[in-house]
Amino acid sequence: MLVTTLANSASHDYLADRFRAAYDFLTSSDLMSLPLGRNEIQGDDVYANVLEYDTVPACEKELEAHRDYFDVQFVASGEELLQFANCEGLETVQAYDEADDYCLLKTPEPVTSIVLRAGELAVFAPEDAHKPGCALGEPCHVRKIVVKVRA
Repeated sequence: MLVTTLANSASHDYLADRFRAAYDFLTSSDLMSLPLGRNEIQGDDVYANVLEYDTVPACEKELEAHRDYFDVQFVASGEELLQFANCEGLETVQAYDEADDYCLLKTPEPVTSIVLRAGELAVFAPEDAHKPGCALGEPCHVRKIVVKVRA
C-alpha cells in the first residue's frame, strides 16, 4: 500500500535500488529470529529496526515524522491500527531531533487510519506523519520490522 499526494508521487521512486533492497530483506530474512534493534542492510542508506511492543489506544500517542528516511513498516506478527496524515500544517508537539530524524506532530481530526496485519506493510515518505502501534480494539503484541530507506 502506498498513499501520497499526486504532487509528491512524482518525486519518489518506490522501486529504486534502495527500496528493492528493503523489499528483498523482508522477503529473504527469517523475520521472527532477527535480533531486536538495528539490523544492517546497506549501511546508513538502508537498515532495519526490529521492534516488539504491545499496542496502545491511539489517543495515548501523537504522529511521528522523519525528514531523512522513508519508513517501510512491516508487521511480522500481530496487528495494529496505524494513523497517518500529511505533515503540512500540523502543529509540532516535539521539535525535530536531527540526530534521531524524528519529531512529533499533533494528530488532526479527522485522521486517516489503516489496519496492518501480519504479512502487510505500508510505506511512509518523509512528508507522511504516522502513528504506528495503536490498538485495534484490545491491545495486541506486535513484532514489526521498520526498514529505513534514505530519502
